[in-house]
Amino acid sequence: MAILFYIIIGVVILITVLALIAPKSYDVSRSIEISKPKAEVFDNIKYLKKQQEWSPWAKKDPNMEKKFTGVDGEVGSISYWNGNKDVGEGEQEITKIIQGKRVEGELRFMKPFRSTSGSYIDLEESGNGKTKVTWGFNGKNKFPMSIMMLFMNMDKAVGKDFEEGLRNLKSIMEK
Repeated sequence: MAILFYIIIGVVILITVLALIAPKSYDVSRSIEISKPKAEVFDNIKYLKKQQEWSPWAKKDPNMEKKFTGVDGEVGSISYWNGNKDVGEGEQEITKIIQGKRVEGELRFMKPFRSTSGSYIDLEESGNGKTKVTWGFNGKNKFPMSIMMLFMNMDKAVGKDFEEGLRNLKSIMEK
């Protein structure tokens, strides 16, 4: 009985230590320069339906179920998806728009696991009619997910998808 007690105490101490050192938040982003004026790029990125044209996840499951509610390109519009294991199920809602500069949203994942993250797309002029686009998402790691983040790198997990999506956007915009 004493051995079992020490094992339980050891596990509790281990979990406590891991929870203390685990990352409490994440912010993953990537940037690209597009040879188009900021206003033209903004007219593409603020619409959830247009984002489907360059989204890397849309390509991972071209047959995913999609629904759009609200007025696309305005605060409160929502894009819902339900797809294969590569894309899961969730929705994105536009929560804030700074005209010509930034679109913020909330990502609510339902499958494969429940979580909520912030999303953003920032634009800044980079001279000569070019625009720097930064696409990212951020959030908090809640226990016990925070412990899992010790063994999973969020930047590596989604960074390549952001890079692919930005390359797709650049290709579409520069045609």
